[in-house]
Amino acid sequence: MVPPACLHQVLLSLVLILTSAMSLGARQEPPTAAEQQIYTEYIQWLASVPPEQRGPDMAPKYRQALAAKGTPAAEIERRLEIVDREGQRMEVARWNTFFTADRPRFNLAPNAFLIQIAEKRTPGTALDAAMGQGRNALWLARLGWQVTGFDPADQALDVAQRAAAALGLTLQTVNARFETFDFGENRWDLILLSYAGCTGGVVEKVEKGLKPGGIVVIEAFHEDAARQFRIGGSICATGEPPHAFRGLRTMHYEEPIAMPDFGAQPMRLVRYAGEKPRP
Repeated sequence: MVPPACLHQVLLSLVLILTSAMSLGARQEPPTAAEQQIYTEYIQWLASVPPEQRGPDMAPKYRQALAAKGTPAAEIERRLEIVDREGQRMEVARWNTFFTADRPRFNLAPNAFLIQIAEKRTPGTALDAAMGQGRNALWLARLGWQVTGFDPADQALDVAQRAAAALGLTLQTVNARFETFDFGENRWDLILLSYAGCTGGVVEKVEKGLKPGGIVVIEAFHEDAARQFRIGGSICATGEPPHAFRGLRTMHYEEPIAMPDFGAQPMRLVRYAGEKPRP
């Protein structure tokens, strides 16, 4: 366990280094203003949809929503085509801008729940899924973990690598999505999903990828928060993680009202830690 005084110094140095690294972030040419506006309107609409009505294919619902506003049929199809064709590129551009902004709109310090769980464990191999600019990966590396992180936002990964170099740390970063990153088998002592979705599409990958005795740590928005605030993703239903991760032993589960890492006011969150049983 890290002594409190040392932990405070680690947190402070990480925030200062990340702030410096983000200010050096390169900018790439953004999508056209018209395309970005169409995609932004789609994201805003998606955030307004109740969590239980969301799914992998939202095009039919968005088509209906646009039609209800009186949008001509040809314009509806043009917008859907742009969202489908350019969505991934604009999503990467959106997160690159978010994670390299001069005035960050998220917590630069490592996730408090991660600290609570990980500081009690012996360092090993760690995977930071959808790592962003590396605030959690860097904290784990400072504690002696061998950290790999992946994210589709390439400029955010550059920030993480610059911060790691400034701190004399080693991070392995991979420009990838959940759909393309190989979690492997019996590979990780810790997998972190910090505002990186909930359980959809990852249960088998996580349970297979963890070593026996390894843990997964999740913090996400509770669906109640998504009903009250405009939240685009990383939403868990009540009891979802312990129900979904049937191959893991629940170590910790709570649904507190707390300040999120991505948000300006307290709201209901989901925090889960589960351990893969040893033989």
